[in-house]
Amino acid sequence: MKRKIYLETSIISYYTARPSRDLAVAARQEITHEIWPTLQVSSDRYISALVIQEASQGDNEAAGKRLEALSGIPVLEITDQAQDLANSLITFGAIPETAREDALHIAVASLNGMEFLLTWNFSHINNAFKRFKIIRAIEDHGLAPPEICSPEEFIGD
Repeated sequence: MKRKIYLETSIISYYTARPSRDLAVAARQEITHEIWPTLQVSSDRYISALVIQEASQGDNEAAGKRLEALSGIPVLEITDQAQDLANSLITFGAIPETAREDALHIAVASLNGMEFLLTWNFSHINNAFKRFKIIRAIEDHGLAPPEICSPEEFIGD
């Protein structure tokens, strides 16, 4: 059975970006490239309308590459229920008000029964200090939270 994985925008950004000279960024790009073929075969990948919106921003050529990489991946809607859950994540203190989009990614993944939320966003999503509050807020809504992780956790799977 294939795993249901929500791809947050940072995954696509690292996958399609020009090679970086920054060692940490270059390593993340390489890891993302390494797992991409496996994700295509061994999982059901999903994105949201928010991922499309974020991927469309910035340099036209770079945005075009991001959107091309997203082509064919099912797009989940941003519903009123997702907005409400995102608001709860913010109210609960799991995500700061300034990172509303990050709360929406988590909400959409949770409401659509994703097993994993794959991200390189360590500031507000894949953050050890915030993870407990994220899980608690989602469970308080009677939902099962996705496992929030970075691509390196999928290497060798």
